[in-house]
Amino acid sequence: MASQEILLDLQSYGARIDVPLEQRGRRGGAGPSDDKAFVMAGVAAMVPTLGDFVQDSPYAVVADGPGYCLTHNGQKVMPVEFPQTPRYYALQTAEGIPYWQLAVLHGRDVLATTVSQRCVRWRREGERCQFCAIENSLESGNTVALKTPEQLAEVAEAAVRLDGVKHFVMTTGTMNYRDMGVHYLAKCVRAIKAAVDIGIQVQFEPPENLEDMLLLKEAGVDTVGMHLESLTQEIRERITPGKATISIERYFEAYARAVEIFGRNQVSTYIIVGFGDSEETLVAGCERLAKLGVYPFVVPLRPIMGTPLSQITAPEPAFMDRIYRQVAANNLKYGLSWRSSKAGCTRCGACSGLIMYE
Repeated sequence: MASQEILLDLQSYGARIDVPLEQRGRRGGAGPSDDKAFVMAGVAAMVPTLGDFVQDSPYAVVADGPGYCLTHNGQKVMPVEFPQTPRYYALQTAEGIPYWQLAVLHGRDVLATTVSQRCVRWRREGERCQFCAIENSLESGNTVALKTPEQLAEVAEAAVRLDGVKHFVMTTGTMNYRDMGVHYLAKCVRAIKAAVDIGIQVQFEPPENLEDMLLLKEAGVDTVGMHLESLTQEIRERITPGKATISIERYFEAYARAVEIFGRNQVSTYIIVGFGDSEETLVAGCERLAKLGVYPFVVPLRPIMGTPLSQITAPEPAFMDRIYRQVAANNLKYGLSWRSSKAGCTRCGACSGLIMYE
């Protein structure tokens, strides 16, 4: 089996962990979750390991001598490694908060945090995103509700110094309906940049005043993500009902301004395949984004435990292959590449198969 085929299979079907490991995966939280970083042939990929659907996967990780091996229906496929627990995880703040509760290692060399683990849309009737588990990890005690600028700066400095972390992804639950948390994110970034030289991506909903994004640029933000998820308004109203009150066209207005501020290839959006968008809609929408200078970070739907979509079926690898091929061709056409991104999800690429097509 080719490595590209294996990656697509793994990101749709997941893999069982049939050996004792310190951690079988990260449960709950914002964005893709219930997964673990696999390193195969030197490439890091985030693979579902905890969802119910994973138990039906033909893939499993088993012991192979002193290491581990990925199997398919019991047959060895290729060696697999797992990143070592980072050294900064052993540290804690003066208040006694473990650093890993403030920011986690993602992939091989990316620091990731959810600045506010609470979200106004999660807590308001009829607004919660159906795929998101942002507050589940808070309820389980795996994190804290709000990370302070000082805490994030402290953790980032340690992660760079002790573990060679290369860049920092900062997402957040939507903090209010005006600036969406942009002002607070800017404070956090200023503190981090004063403490350590690290590339930073921040992720947020389009603020009411698009000029608020200038605060992020002035604070030192390198890249931004505003996530549309679906390119069909009817689907957005069903899957992301709160976010859908901000129209697709308003998102594109925000993208245009963000590209003016941060540059082409430094603005991105998650596009999640599996909500019901047609192939034609996905490809055409991603081309529109690429033409504008926005990198469409395409990922397969990840059914996450504890969410209304926990039992939904992830898209088939063959469908993802068709989408990736067309999106990658359009990215090339408009001069976009994960390699040109300064920081964040696009630069990391571990949650998507797109980088293998570019």
